[in-house]
Amino acid sequence: MKDIRTLKVSGVFHVPVMLREVLEVLVWREEGVYVDGTVGGGGHAEGILRRTRGRLVGIDRDPEAVAEAGRRLAAFGDRVTLICARFSEMGEILQELGIYEVDGILLDLGVSWHQIEDPDRGFSYRQDGPLDMRMSPDGPTAEEVVNRYPEEALVRLFREYGGERFAKRIARGICRARGAGPISSTGQLRDIVLSVVPNSIPHKMLSRVFQAIRIEVNDELRELERGLEVGFSVLVRGGRLVALSYHSSEDRIVKEAFRRWKEEGKVRLLGRFFPSQGEVAENPRARGAKLRAVEKLLGGRDVSKGISGSDVGGWNRGARLRRAALGAGGGPVADTGGGALRAG
Repeated sequence: MKDIRTLKVSGVFHVPVMLREVLEVLVWREEGVYVDGTVGGGGHAEGILRRTRGRLVGIDRDPEAVAEAGRRLAAFGDRVTLICARFSEMGEILQELGIYEVDGILLDLGVSWHQIEDPDRGFSYRQDGPLDMRMSPDGPTAEEVVNRYPEEALVRLFREYGGERFAKRIARGICRARGAGPISSTGQLRDIVLSVVPNSIPHKMLSRVFQAIRIEVNDELRELERGLEVGFSVLVRGGRLVALSYHSSEDRIVKEAFRRWKEEGKVRLLGRFFPSQGEVAENPRARGAKLRAVEKLLGGRDVSKGISGSDVGGWNRGARLRRAALGAGGGPVADTGGGALRAG
C-alpha cells in the first residue's frame, strides 16, 4: 500500500474560514437577525455575535456540532438560538421562532475539522473507521452506498461529484471487491481504490472519491439548491446571503443561483473572494475556498404591517418555545433530533 500520512489531530473542533471577509460582507445592520445555516463549532457565529447586538439563529444537522456551538456561544445567552436540522428547513424553523425576515444568512459548505478527525465518523481516508460519512445520525451511510449501488451509479458519483477520471476503474474495483464480502471501513475502501489505480498523488484521488460518496450520502447538492431558495425567500430587502464553497459542484450551484437572481433584478452581486495566502498557510483547509455574496433588492417582506392572521399560530408557537427553553436554563436553544426544542 502507498504511504498515507497520519492526520494530525489538532483538538480544534473547527477553524472558521475567511472569518474577516465573511463578517465584512455579511454584517450590515448591528441590531439585525442573522442565520448561520451551518453553525459547526460556532466560529463564524461567534464573530457575528461580537460584531452585532442582535440575534443569531444557528442551524446544523450534526448534533455534535450543535452541542459544541452551544458551549462556545453560551455567554451570549438568549441572543442565540441553536437548532439541529438541515439549513433547507430554515423557513419552518424561523416561523416556529416567530421570525419572518432576517438580515443575513451564512452557508459555509465545508466539512469541519471535528468530522474529518474523528475516525468514527468515517469522513477521512487517513484514519481507519466505519464507512459512515453522515452529517446527521439518520439516513443511509457510506457503507450502504459503496455496497449496494450498481457499478453505473458509482461511476456517475465519482465523475459528477468528484471529477475523477478513473471513475469507471474505481467503481469496477469496488464491485469486484465487495463480491468477496462487504466493504465496511474507510481503510478497506482506501486500499481498494489504491489497488486499482496507479497514481503518484494518491491523496488527491482519494479525496475526490471520498468527497463524491460524502456528497451522495448527505444529498449535499440538492440540499444546497433548496437552501439557497429558502434563504433568499426569508431575507429582508437589503439583506445579505453569503456562501462559502470548497469544490466546483457547490460553487457552480451558488454561482448560477446568484446570476439568475441578478438577471431577474432581485439581487446585487457583492463579489467573489478568496482566502489570503497567510490564512491558507495557517489553515490548509482554507485552500480552495470561494466566497460569493449577494444583497437582496426585491421581494422583501414588509414586517411593519404586522403579522397576518395565518401567521399568528406560528408566532405564538415560537413564543411558547422560547419561554419554555429560557425557563429551563436561559441558555441557547437546541433541537437535538427533530423533536421539541430544549435548552442547550
